Amino acid sequence: AVSEKTRVVAFPMASNVVGTINDVRRIAKLAHSVGAIAVGDGAQYVPHVPTNVRELELDFIAFSGHKMLGPTGSGVLWGRKDVLESMKPFRVGGDTIKDVTLDSVVWHDLPWRFVAGTPNIAGMIGLAEAAKYLMRLGMENVREHDVILVHETLKKFKELGDEVIVLGPKDPHMRTGLVAFNVKDLHHHTVGKALDLFGIAVRTGGHCAHPLHYRLGFSGSVRASYYVYNTLEEVEVFVEALKLIISLRERLAREPVEEVCTGT
Repeated sequence: AVSEKTRVVAFPMASNVVGTINDVRRIAKLAHSVGAIAVGDGAQYVPHVPTNVRELELDFIAFSGHKMLGPTGSGVLWGRKDVLESMKPFRVGGDTIKDVTLDSVVWHDLPWRFVAGTPNIAGMIGLAEAAKYLMRLGMENVREHDVILVHETLKKFKELGDEVIVLGPKDPHMRTGLVAFNVKDLHHHTVGKALDLFGIAVRTGGHCAHPLHYRLGFSGSVRASYYVYNTLEEVEVFVEALKLIISLRERLAREPVEEVCTGT
């Protein structure tokens, strides 16, 4: 619970499991009401939802590059200037200081005081180009495309009855471009491996959120993660493959399951 003792409120702006888009501004206001700093994990939010940092009233937003067409190992930390200016770097190195003596240090101006040593220059350039590309597409268009694909997927899943259990809200406007689910009486890894035989790439496992899965009554899930390059035709292929997998459930259920741990 948030109290007067709370100093930092860090939370996902959108869930990478159930896809729920949280009320970011409301949570930020709650944090500020007790004098805490609000930190948003935007990895699943920023690539999918038009983002205005001033309107959201966050103090910090962190998000990864690989979820927005950028290189792996790249990411962004945005922070309010006044908060950043009040902070000292925890990692020091070349360019973080203006001057240093045996008993004193003068930190560099922003943002250099937080950029120690040689950064991932190639990754930064690639991420910048990815951001420019998304801006040219228009984030409103990206968001609309997500909603269309998720709506079609949820509609087709509903036609399958209780064979498919969808995690998260059923309203596509309340979630980002992903759909996590489980197939009745089949392990999520088994479903993922079977889809792979059709050339369909999905994420399986706990998605770095095992406690959430346990709370929902599952050990993991299968996640279809849509983006700007996916099409309605691919949704059709995906669901048809899933129907075939369901028809082979008895046979597939006998296959050994190997637990694996992969990325987010």
